[in-house]
Amino acid sequence: MAEDCHKRKLVCFFDSGIGGLPLFVMCSKNRRDCDFVYFADNYNVPYGNLPHEKIVELTFRIFDRMNRLSPTAAVIACNTVTAECAPILRQKYPFPIIGIQPAVKPAAANDGRVAVLATEATANSASLATLVDRFGNGRTSVFACRNLAAYIEENTTNIDKITVMKMLPDVCADKIVLGCTHYHYVADMIYEKYKCEIYDGIFGTARRLYKILGIFDHKSVERQKISFLGGNQAKNRQIYLFLNQKIDFK
Repeated sequence: MAEDCHKRKLVCFFDSGIGGLPLFVMCSKNRRDCDFVYFADNYNVPYGNLPHEKIVELTFRIFDRMNRLSPTAAVIACNTVTAECAPILRQKYPFPIIGIQPAVKPAAANDGRVAVLATEATANSASLATLVDRFGNGRTSVFACRNLAAYIEENTTNIDKITVMKMLPDVCADKIVLGCTHYHYVADMIYEKYKCEIYDGIFGTARRLYKILGIFDHKSVERQKISFLGGNQAKNRQIYLFLNQKIDFK
């Protein structure tokens, strides 16, 4: 898949597990003129419970493999990796790297209390603290959900609502921001608990990717290639196929 023999644009995604797949499905559906590769590391998920040094080590291992494909662009479909590694990844690799961030800015644009639900690493990161300071309007709070991402990863097709509800913090909020891509899978349960609007950063991330990719190539007639590398490839492909049938992203 090297750049000199790959005529179509190639986009690589990375998440520790299945959390980035909804974004992956959205982008691959909307940009059929590009090929896509999904890198994962399911056996070390969730990254949000790991120390910074370990997150960096595992992420660089994946991006070294990604770099051999000479991608047009790469997407960090993981809030934790974005918060912990995005600046150093951009310094090392030659291709554009787009990170996902919690949608604090749109959530806090109007009145109301905002609660960001995130993994421990994201919740404690300087990146999120800066985001909240800049755009949180003094009414945004962050809450760590330590085991929620791991539970979703292990029970994606058999999620128990009562278990999820117990893992969610008891907070009063007018808006909820999903600070981990895994939480997309239980967005309906999160809404049921808090009864307020939910903000998901995947939509802004997709828009930034489309901008980098440029105008849609309507002349492209080659069949789109979707690949999975790293981690539990069979599981990731299965979840991708399920989401691809179930969700119509616009």
